[in-house]
Amino acid sequence: MGAKVFPGRFTAGTDEPFVVFIVGMRFNKLLSPKWLAGVKAFDKMYRELQADPALGFLGAEKILYWRGAGQLQYWRSVEDLERFARGTEGAHVPAWRHYNQIVRTSGTVGVWHETYLVGPGRAEAIYANMPRFGMGKVLDHVPATGHRETARRRLGGQNEPAVESPPQPVAEKVRDRA
Repeated sequence: MGAKVFPGRFTAGTDEPFVVFIVGMRFNKLLSPKWLAGVKAFDKMYRELQADPALGFLGAEKILYWRGAGQLQYWRSVEDLERFARGTEGAHVPAWRHYNQIVRTSGTVGVWHETYLVGPGRAEAIYANMPRFGMGKVLDHVPATGHRETARRRLGGQNEPAVESPPQPVAEKVRDRA
Protein backbone atom coordinates (compact mmCIF):
# COMPACT_ATOMS: atom_id res chain seq x y z
CA MET A 1 0.00 0.00 0.00
CA GLY A 2 1.31 3.44 -0.94
CA ALA A 3 1.52 6.64 1.01
CA LYS A 4 -1.72 8.33 2.05
CA VAL A 5 -2.91 10.78 -0.62
CA PHE A 6 -4.39 14.05 0.64
CA PRO A 7 -7.17 15.15 -1.73
CA GLY A 8 -7.08 18.86 -2.49
CA ARG A 9 -4.33 21.44 -2.55
CA PHE A 10 -1.80 21.76 0.26
CA THR A 11 1.33 23.74 0.90
CA ALA A 12 4.21 23.67 3.36
CA GLY A 13 4.06 26.23 6.11
CA THR A 14 6.57 27.50 8.62
CA ASP A 15 7.53 30.79 10.23
CA GLU A 16 11.04 29.50 10.95
CA PRO A 17 14.14 29.51 8.76
CA PHE A 18 15.36 26.13 7.52
CA VAL A 19 18.03 24.65 5.26
CA VAL A 20 17.67 22.77 1.99
CA PHE A 21 20.68 20.54 1.39
CA ILE A 22 20.98 18.57 -1.84
CA VAL A 23 23.67 15.92 -1.81
CA GLY A 24 24.60 13.14 -4.15
CA MET A 25 27.12 11.05 -5.97
CA ARG A 26 27.82 10.44 -9.62
CA PHE A 27 29.05 7.09 -10.87
CA ASN A 28 31.65 8.23 -13.41
CA LYS A 29 32.95 4.72 -14.07
CA LEU A 30 29.96 2.39 -13.84
CA LEU A 31 32.00 -0.81 -13.76
CA SER A 32 34.16 0.32 -10.84
CA PRO A 33 33.10 -1.20 -7.50
CA LYS A 34 34.26 1.96 -5.66
CA TRP A 35 30.83 3.59 -5.84
CA LEU A 36 29.33 0.78 -3.72
CA ALA A 37 31.14 2.08 -0.63
CA GLY A 38 29.54 5.48 -1.21
CA VAL A 39 26.07 4.00 -1.48
CA LYS A 40 26.58 2.09 1.78
CA ALA A 41 27.90 5.23 3.51
CA PHE A 42 24.91 7.30 2.32
CA ASP A 43 22.54 4.67 3.70
CA LYS A 44 24.35 4.52 7.04
CA MET A 45 24.28 8.32 7.42
CA TYR A 46 20.59 8.49 6.50
CA ARG A 47 19.70 5.86 9.13
CA GLU A 48 21.76 7.76 11.71
CA LEU A 49 19.95 11.03 10.90
CA GLN A 50 16.50 9.42 11.05
CA ALA A 51 17.26 7.82 14.41
CA ASP A 52 18.13 11.05 16.25
CA PRO A 53 15.83 14.10 15.81
CA ALA A 54 18.18 16.14 18.03
CA LEU A 55 20.64 16.26 15.11
CA GLY A 56 18.35 18.78 13.38
CA PHE A 57 17.61 16.67 10.30
CA LEU A 58 13.96 17.16 9.32
CA GLY A 59 13.68 14.62 6.49
CA ALA A 60 14.63 13.85 2.91
CA GLU A 61 13.48 12.70 -0.50
CA LYS A 62 15.63 10.28 -2.49
CA ILE A 63 16.90 11.35 -5.89
CA LEU A 64 17.81 8.91 -8.65
CA TYR A 65 19.22 10.13 -11.94
CA TRP A 66 21.26 8.68 -14.77
CA ARG A 67 24.65 7.80 -13.34
CA GLY A 68 23.84 8.92 -9.84
CA ALA A 69 21.83 9.04 -6.65
CA GLY A 70 21.30 11.56 -3.90
CA GLN A 71 18.94 13.16 -1.45
CA LEU A 72 17.01 16.37 -1.17
CA GLN A 73 17.37 17.02 2.56
CA TYR A 74 15.75 19.49 4.94
CA TRP A 75 17.52 20.70 8.09
CA ARG A 76 16.50 22.86 11.02
CA SER A 77 19.64 25.05 10.70
CA VAL A 78 22.98 25.33 8.96
CA GLU A 79 24.61 24.92 12.37
CA ASP A 80 22.95 21.51 12.76
CA LEU A 81 24.04 20.50 9.27
CA GLU A 82 27.62 21.59 9.90
CA ARG A 83 27.70 19.89 13.31
CA PHE A 84 26.70 16.62 11.65
CA ALA A 85 29.15 17.07 8.75
CA ARG A 86 32.11 17.77 11.06
CA GLY A 87 31.16 15.58 14.02
CA THR A 88 33.73 12.88 14.70
CA GLU A 89 31.24 10.69 16.59
CA GLY A 90 28.87 10.20 13.63
CA ALA A 91 29.05 8.42 10.30
CA HIS A 92 29.94 11.38 8.07
CA VAL A 93 33.60 12.10 8.94
CA PRO A 94 34.67 8.42 8.65
CA ALA A 95 32.83 8.15 5.31
CA TRP A 96 34.52 11.34 4.09
CA ARG A 97 37.94 9.99 5.06
CA HIS A 98 37.21 6.63 3.41
CA TYR A 99 36.12 8.36 0.20
CA ASN A 100 39.36 10.36 0.15
CA GLN A 101 41.37 7.17 0.68
CA ILE A 102 39.76 4.91 -1.92
CA VAL A 103 38.71 7.36 -4.62
CA ARG A 104 41.24 10.18 -4.24
CA THR A 105 41.51 11.78 -7.68
CA SER A 106 40.75 8.63 -9.70
CA GLY A 107 37.54 10.11 -11.04
CA THR A 108 35.58 6.89 -10.52
CA VAL A 109 33.00 8.46 -8.22
CA GLY A 110 32.00 12.09 -7.88
CA VAL A 111 30.36 13.63 -4.82
CA TRP A 112 28.46 16.91 -4.80
CA HIS A 113 26.23 19.02 -2.60
CA GLU A 114 24.39 22.34 -2.62
CA THR A 115 23.18 24.23 0.46
CA TYR A 116 20.38 26.78 0.54
CA LEU A 117 19.47 28.85 3.61
CA VAL A 118 15.77 29.63 3.49
CA GLY A 119 14.30 32.43 5.55
CA PRO A 120 10.65 32.74 6.58
CA GLY A 121 8.46 33.63 3.63
CA ARG A 122 11.25 32.84 1.12
CA ALA A 123 10.00 29.46 -0.13
CA GLU A 124 6.72 28.17 -1.43
CA ALA A 125 5.31 24.82 -2.49
CA ILE A 126 2.13 23.26 -3.81
CA TYR A 127 0.99 19.65 -3.53
CA ALA A 128 -2.24 18.77 -5.32
CA ASN A 129 -3.70 15.32 -4.61
CA MET A 130 -0.33 14.12 -3.32
CA PRO A 131 1.03 12.25 -0.35
CA ARG A 132 3.13 14.40 1.94
CA PHE A 133 6.31 15.14 -0.01
CA GLY A 134 9.37 17.38 0.24
CA MET A 135 8.80 20.44 2.40
CA GLY A 136 5.20 19.30 2.87
CA LYS A 137 6.52 16.21 4.65
CA VAL A 138 8.90 17.97 7.03
CA LEU A 139 7.14 21.30 7.66
CA ASP A 140 3.49 21.96 8.50
CA HIS A 141 1.14 20.54 5.84
CA VAL A 142 -1.62 23.11 5.44
CA PRO A 143 -4.45 23.73 2.95
CA ALA A 144 -3.48 26.04 0.05
CA THR A 145 -6.37 28.44 0.50
CA GLY A 146 -6.73 32.17 1.19
CA HIS A 147 -3.31 33.79 1.63
CA ARG A 148 -1.75 30.45 0.64
CA GLU A 149 -3.73 29.94 -2.59
CA THR A 150 -1.16 31.18 -5.15
CA ALA A 151 2.64 31.04 -5.32
CA ARG A 152 2.85 34.86 -5.07
CA ARG A 153 0.60 34.90 -1.98
CA ARG A 154 2.62 32.10 -0.34
CA LEU A 155 5.68 34.31 -0.82
CA GLY A 156 3.96 37.26 0.88
CA GLY A 157 2.62 39.12 -2.18
CA GLN A 158 -0.85 39.65 -3.60
CA ASN A 159 -2.52 38.39 -6.77
CA GLU A 160 -5.51 36.45 -7.99
CA PRO A 161 -5.38 32.82 -9.17
CA ALA A 162 -4.86 32.50 -12.93
CA VAL A 163 -7.10 29.43 -12.85
CA GLU A 164 -9.90 28.96 -10.33
CA SER A 165 -8.83 26.58 -7.56
CA PRO A 166 -11.02 23.54 -6.96
CA PRO A 167 -12.88 23.35 -3.64
CA GLN A 168 -10.69 22.15 -0.78
CA PRO A 169 -12.10 18.86 0.56
CA VAL A 170 -9.84 18.74 3.63
CA ALA A 171 -9.56 21.70 5.99
CA GLU A 172 -7.43 20.27 8.76
CA LYS A 173 -3.83 21.18 9.49
CA VAL A 174 -1.55 18.15 9.61
CA ARG A 175 1.47 18.60 11.91
CA ASP A 176 2.74 15.07 12.37
CA ARG A 177 5.90 14.33 10.43
CA ALA A 178 4.92 11.37 8.25
